[in-house]
Amino acid sequence: MTEDTATREGRTAADLDASAPPPAADVAKVEDVEEAMRDVVDPELGINVVDLGLVYDIRVEADNTATLDMTLTSAACPLTDVIEDQAAQALDGLVEGVRINWVWMPPWGPDKITDDGREQLRALGFNV
Repeated sequence: MTEDTATREGRTAADLDASAPPPAADVAKVEDVEEAMRDVVDPELGINVVDLGLVYDIRVEADNTATLDMTLTSAACPLTDVIEDQAAQALDGLVEGVRINWVWMPPWGPDKITDDGREQLRALGFNV
């Protein structure tokens, strides 16, 4: 519809702009989500979940929602709620929503800890 047609129909060009769908929201980069997740700290070990190797996959959808595949050091760990709350806080403002899929395969092991995570654990007195 042109401006002339819109004016004849009783609408102005400004009305057309207002009725247009909003531009697509900026979609966060996976790298930015991963970096923000470094603020999520395992409550028992005091090391962030990325360097502990607990984050297996990160996906950001077109609607700017993030889905993370994560595991825990033990399937019996009772702290999923704490980690979910920390993740929501860490990603607030970066993504529109976050969903964590708790996965158990492959099982977590010390081999998943990053070099930075190993250094942090050594500083805390762990032998890794």
